[in-house]
Amino acid sequence: MASEAEYLEIGLREPVDPERLRAALDAALSPGLDVLDAVVASGGGLADRIEASHWRIELPEVDPAVLGRAVAAFTAAEEVQVERLTKQGRRTFDARAAVISIDVIAPLRTPSGAAAVPCAILELVVRQVTPSVRPDDVLSGLRAVADLEPPVSPRVIRLAQGTLTAQGAIVDPLDADRDGAAIV
Repeated sequence: MASEAEYLEIGLREPVDPERLRAALDAALSPGLDVLDAVVASGGGLADRIEASHWRIELPEVDPAVLGRAVAAFTAAEEVQVERLTKQGRRTFDARAAVISIDVIAPLRTPSGAAAVPCAILELVVRQVTPSVRPDDVLSGLRAVADLEPPVSPRVIRLAQGTLTAQGAIVDPLDADRDGAAIV
């Protein structure tokens, strides 16, 4: 899995300038791992602010129409039971209940009209629940309800995570801290 939306919460012995901390952390990481922002957080832990994640799943060699039918079967189901090995052992749980939205996105097109990436693209927003429902659980659910079996490993990217609004949008979990005096 790849991610465009990761957060790290650290505790420090004494206050430091957030920009200096960001620069020091960024310099210590491998190329390609970039620290974009540092914020002095207030009011609860970061984990308590993560309510949902927005994912893109690219499914090479899957026809978007086939994926569309699988998504329709998934959303029509009251529940979609999947099984996964967790720290507590093998568990069966409902992957459908955590999915807030699931949509098939048209692949990018070249100027000639051909698909730039020959694959189906799935975007989904998943609510944080216990046990957590991951993108591979949703793919297992699509396999269970519609026999969707991608011939090639999917490319999974987390696009956002944070607080969920009433409209289903995901807001950066540190936005409230940025609105205060600790803006970087």
